[in-house]
Parts: sequence; structure tokens; C-alpha cells
Amino acid sequence: MAGRAAMLVNVGTVIMTVLTLASLVGGFGVNWGNIASHPLNPDIVVRMLKDNKINKVKLFDADSWTMNALAGTGMEVMVGIPNNLLETLAEDYDNAKDWVKENVTAYMRKDGVNIKYVAVGNEPFLSAYNGSFLKTTFPALKNIHRALKEAGHTDKMKATIPQNAEVYQSANDKPSEGDFRSDVKQTMLDIVNFFNDNDLPFTVNIYPFLSLYLNEHFPVEYAFFDGNGQSIPDKGKNYDNVFDANYDTLVYSLRKAGIKDMKIIVGEVGWPTDGHKYATPKLAEKFYAGLMKRLADDVGTPLRPERLEVYLFGFLDEDMKSILPGPFERHWGILRYDGTPKFMLDFTGQGRKIVPVAAKGVQYLEKQWCVVNKDTINLDEVGPDLDYACYHGDCTAMQGDSTCSKLDKIQNISYAFNMYFQIQNQDVRACDFKGAAMITKNNASVGSCLFPIQIVSGSDDFRISFVIGRFILVGLVLLGLLTAI
Repeated sequence: MAGRAAMLVNVGTVIMTVLTLASLVGGFGVNWGNIASHPLNPDIVVRMLKDNKINKVKLFDADSWTMNALAGTGMEVMVGIPNNLLETLAEDYDNAKDWVKENVTAYMRKDGVNIKYVAVGNEPFLSAYNGSFLKTTFPALKNIHRALKEAGHTDKMKATIPQNAEVYQSANDKPSEGDFRSDVKQTMLDIVNFFNDNDLPFTVNIYPFLSLYLNEHFPVEYAFFDGNGQSIPDKGKNYDNVFDANYDTLVYSLRKAGIKDMKIIVGEVGWPTDGHKYATPKLAEKFYAGLMKRLADDVGTPLRPERLEVYLFGFLDEDMKSILPGPFERHWGILRYDGTPKFMLDFTGQGRKIVPVAAKGVQYLEKQWCVVNKDTINLDEVGPDLDYACYHGDCTAMQGDSTCSKLDKIQNISYAFNMYFQIQNQDVRACDFKGAAMITKNNASVGSCLFPIQIVSGSDDFRISFVIGRFILVGLVLLGLLTAI
């Protein structure tokens, strides 16, 4: 596995030279999430962004380590406010002022962070949330905007609310029938009017894959950009892909609210590579090739034939994301958890068969795997251990028509044991399972099913450095006391 990673790194190094000779697509950035058991060191991620000439990034929080890694790079950054902070920010303006001071103003220094947007919440009006954030999102937005304005930042950055595309809908699937969802309509009208009055953008997350996933009768080609989807006419415009139709449904919804030219940002758009029969590297490559060409051509959508501003979702896989929406949730990354590319992707939109530049300087744990001990395992009693390993690990690649779904029973159990073992930093106690498992130095991967070796995480390095720092500090204090005596 490490050899395969090294090969991709070498390929990526060559590709970096090629990228310098071509202009990247304008108007796109990437989402950088950290819901992972072993997140990459932020310095490695930032270097990888630079190597791929990506100069826009969207975050889901304002983690200080990540922000400091971005300082001095000049990259445009959208910082995020998690939904669990909305109530606090809504109920007291002083809380909003404090948040802006600590997470925005603190980075408004020479060689600081180029914050372009502040995202207030993330998809707070999802139907699945049952209105949990309906009363707090707009007040939180107003308080954050006010705090940014009073701090003198609104000439440099804008507040926004990333919404899922389900906040609007069309009765007959035609964009012209678009309108905001009835249960959130009044709040959405209040929000978009506030946006309009204060020159703030509307941010929406659009996922053609989910249209395919949620509707077994959805025409597959309509999810892509190569023009093979059946064209749907609507008031003189033709739609041959669901992205355009979805985007313009929002445009029509805004028009019905009396707003004609509000800036729209696509906060998330992408394609997963595992966890479902349509979640494959091949289809992800097809989707991104079409999207990047669309962005390079600056054709926009039928109602908005202009440059689009989009953030690809996501840059890296996240193995701790909730899988309630589906097993694919942990496989949205263009890159694997360790920063190795999964498929061909040309960020210039020219369709060349090249891969993104891989991460450099990644350290892996020891080359060892946890597998079934065939001499000791009792297959009739291993069920609870298998469930435990999958619950605390990541077995999404084994589900449905995924890459590891064709394993036999022993291989299935070994895969689950190894995922748990790796997430537990290869602790020998994590490869026991009542004597049913053993550690091996032989690569346990089966065909295209990768049994991964986990990385030495940036968070681990931080904890080690923190502990060492504390020991040094205590030592210096003790030395000072001894000297004083």
C-alpha cells in the first residue's frame, strides 16, 4: 500500500510541473473537512492545495491549527460556524462579537488568513433536522453580520448560510416552478431579503449523485454533464443535466421572492467513490471531468450564463462521518484519507488524463494488518465482535455494491478487524477479539479491496508535541525553583 502511495506521489510530482503550464479553472475551490479518525497534518494539506494550484478553500469550523496553516498563503477561505453554536450566537450578540474576535479578527493581521466568507451553520434547514435550527439560524446570521460590520470586516468578507438544495423544490421538476419549501418559506424569504439588503451571497449545496441515489427511476445520464441526458424544455430553455436544472430552480425561487440578481455560490458539489453501486471512481471521474469542463467554458446555466463559483466536495475522505444518509458519506474525497488520488482529474478543465498532486511527507504506521486467526476463530460466535469492529471502525466499503462487497466470510471479518485495528493506532489489544484475530506482516488486501494502513495523524503529532511541551515547561519551572533554592 505504501509502495502504491509512493508511486502516486511520484506521478503527482510530474503532474505538478504540467499544471504550472496550464491555467486552472477559475471560480472553484474545495471543501476541507476533518471528521476523520486520523486527519492529515494541516501543513501537509495546505502544501497539497498549493501543489495543485488551488487557492480557495471552504472549512466547516475555524480550527486554529488549520487557520494558522492557511495564514500567509493568500488562499481565499470560507470559515464555518457549526450548527451547535447557532443558538448561542442567536441569543446574545456579545457571543457573536466574541466569536468574530477570536475566529476572524485574530487572523486579520499581516500574513494572516484571507477570509472571504463566514458560513453561519451548515444546511440548517434539512428536513432531517425537524426544524431544530429554524428559529436560531437567521438571528445568528444577523448577529454575525453585525459583529463583522462593527469590526470593520464587511468590506473584505461576507456572511452566508450554506443551504441544502432541498430548501426549494418544484412541483413538476421544471425549474420555472421552483419555490422555497413550504415549512421554511417565510424564514427563507426573511433571509434572502436580508441577503439582498446587505449584498450577501446565497450558498447552496447541489448533489446530482443524491438525485440518483434517492430515486431508482432517475435517469443516470441526467446526473452528468456530457449532454447524453434527455433534454427537458422549460420556458424557452433546455435542461440536459440535473445540476443546471437544480441551480435554475433556485434562480426561479429567488425571482418569486422578488430578487433577480443575487450572487449564488455552490458550496458543495461532488461525487463519492464507494458505498453504493453508483459511487465509483469511474463515475466520479466522469462527473468531475464534465463539471471542470463546464467551469472552464464559463457557460454557467441556461438562466445564468456566467462564471459559476463552486466548491468541490470534498478534498479528502472522512472516515468518521455519519453514515445515516448512506455508506457513501465517508467516501466523498477526491483524495483518500492519506492524500493519494483516486481517479484522473484535470483542474484546468482540458480533460487531460492526469491525477491531482498527492500529499507529501505522509507518515504511515507499521506495515502490519489484523486478520482472522483461522486456527482459533469460532465462526458461530464471532458476530458480536464483527459488529463491534464495524461500529467503532469503518466497514462502509463492504456494503452494497462497494469495492469490498465481494469478499468471502473470512475476508469480511478480517477487513472489519483490520479497520478497527488501524483506527486504534495498531494497538495490539485491538487485534485480539477473544483470540480470534492475529497480527500479520503480509498485506491482507484482496484484489481491488484495499486493507489500509493508517497514517500517523497530525492530531497525534499535536498531542505528542503538547505533552512534550508540558514536560519541558514543568522541567524549566522545576529548574528555576531549584536554582532559586
